[in-house]
Amino acid sequence: MKFFEKLFGLRAKGTTIKTEIIGGLITFIAMCYILPVNAGILSKMGMDSAGVFVSTALVGFIATMIMGLVANYPIVLSAGMGLNAYITYSVSIDFGFTWQESMILLTITGILFFAMSLTPIRKIIIETIPKDLKLIISAGLGAFICFVGLKTSEIISDNPDTLVSLGSLSQPSILIALIGTVLCFGLMFVKRPNLAKMAIPLGILFTAIIGVVTYLIIYYGFGAGHTGLDGLPIPPWLDDSLEKMWGGQGLEKVVFFGYANSETKPAESFGEMLAKIFSTPGTYIAIFSMIFVNLFDTTSTLLAIGKDAGIIDEQGKMKNSNRAVLADATGALICAPLGTSTVTSFAESGVGVSLGAKTGLAAVTAAFMFLLAAFIYPVFSIFTVGSVTAPALIAVGTMIFVGNFKEINFNDKIAAFTGFITVIMILLTYSISYGLGIGLITYCTMMLFARRGREISPVTYVISALFILAFAANEIVKFI
Repeated sequence: MKFFEKLFGLRAKGTTIKTEIIGGLITFIAMCYILPVNAGILSKMGMDSAGVFVSTALVGFIATMIMGLVANYPIVLSAGMGLNAYITYSVSIDFGFTWQESMILLTITGILFFAMSLTPIRKIIIETIPKDLKLIISAGLGAFICFVGLKTSEIISDNPDTLVSLGSLSQPSILIALIGTVLCFGLMFVKRPNLAKMAIPLGILFTAIIGVVTYLIIYYGFGAGHTGLDGLPIPPWLDDSLEKMWGGQGLEKVVFFGYANSETKPAESFGEMLAKIFSTPGTYIAIFSMIFVNLFDTTSTLLAIGKDAGIIDEQGKMKNSNRAVLADATGALICAPLGTSTVTSFAESGVGVSLGAKTGLAAVTAAFMFLLAAFIYPVFSIFTVGSVTAPALIAVGTMIFVGNFKEINFNDKIAAFTGFITVIMILLTYSISYGLGIGLITYCTMMLFARRGREISPVTYVISALFILAFAANEIVKFI
């Protein structure tokens, strides 16, 4: 007890060991889907999927451990969604790079990002963004988390005529996700406070149990090929694909750009691959884009989670910001050599924060879960499907959105308009960075036309200008 109190300052932050451990465990459960998903995406460019899975878990362990022990933040890190797709489809496939060359390019990006993180740039960005914009960012993040839950569970599905529509309620996985979501919301408002605090973990647990039972009923009643099994959590003993995910197998095939294994060792020398990378014009724009997206993905998450976690003070400044920057910058530095995509702070950290987690003990707990998952992932496999994670994401996203959106100064129409534009663009572009960028540009434009430009710091204008350049760069890449 004294050890944890001295290391994390639990009493000073009004939390307990139990609260922190539960927060860390539930955060991991809410975001462990990234392990198989990231493996599936990076395998599209030729990487061994099992190896990427193990690498993603190990890098998540290292970066999250640094965040917990050094910065004392309840923030969990892992491979960022969006950046993994970018390196696969835009860099590897479009530019014709092998996966080894793509990982070398990502390493170069990580070195530059780490070097930039050692300067005050990120801290200045966090501290100079206006209060209403911080609230808007947090609300937008909440809406995004909720939408991710709705999409991954297919409660909201794609529709060629209306873009999106309600999923088929006759599909067991969708129905179970809805039941779990309603259960989470119901438990939040029970009269017993202790039970209300456990609403989300209890909702996830019950949803997983219902999902597994439903799977077994359909499997043994109608056969393994029945469509009703789609999207349900598969009992580990029935999933043959999990066999190669025990014991960290495959890591040697993806570390150090494939040179550590005879099967994946590239025919070209390291120098030849470097020459090809730097002689490709799109490389430089790709580097800028990846650095920029990673910067704002992480900053947006820290801003959103920081308010409820008590790591942003009354003046809107982040405590121990340099230490927090060190964690994700280190993750970005080591990710590619170890065989995975860029690490970033995860919005799902809001799950643990909503349960009362306020210190790095929650992050350390989640970090050990990553380490454990690298070797015994099949144990956690039932929590990775959208029908099980959706209730937590939807409930937490709603809490974050409501808690922040109501505090925006709606008497200021510019803030109100910016809030709507930012949130709707985050949802429609499926990107926090794009939504934030469009919102900032819109905000600065309206303030200038209203002759209130002096109320904005020069840094905010610079950020908006960089967003414009980033959008332009992304379009230029498509034609190179």
